[in-house]
Amino acid sequence: MSATTVTPPVRRRAAYENWRPPVVGVALLVPVGPDCLAVADLQGTLMLPVGGVNDGQTLQEAAHHILSGPNGGLQLLRHVAVDSIQTRRRKVITHILAATPTTPHTLEELVYRDPRATVRALPTLRLLDTVRPTARTRIVVGLQALATGQTALIKAGVVQAEPPADLQA
Repeated sequence: MSATTVTPPVRRRAAYENWRPPVVGVALLVPVGPDCLAVADLQGTLMLPVGGVNDGQTLQEAAHHILSGPNGGLQLLRHVAVDSIQTRRRKVITHILAATPTTPHTLEELVYRDPRATVRALPTLRLLDTVRPTARTRIVVGLQALATGQTALIKAGVVQAEPPADLQA
């Protein structure tokens, strides 16, 4: 009896198709005092205040929904960076907006969109040590763009100078 060799079937990957609309979100850089940033503490996980942008909603409206409070909530300063990554079937675009510096007292009055989380101030250097690398890049690039007056683009983890027109809102 002869042994027949069976070749396993070749697995073919589906061709890339960007058939789904992009996911668009907003992350907020809120300076508190001279050396702190506002963070959302969700059961021990520290992160920038983030949220999604719904259809027909501006970035500023989405930002006010993320952190709301008395007297209109935050005063947004400007759009400092865009973080864009292409996943297998969907593009994820996160706009980083910077707010005017606030005080710890004003920060206590703000309410985060997720009721399980609390908003608190954390020293920037300590925050950079505790967040994920993606958030660390967003924070550093956002603060640099805020200081220089430019808008930066983070595309798949690589920082570029100016976002193209199709990513600006």
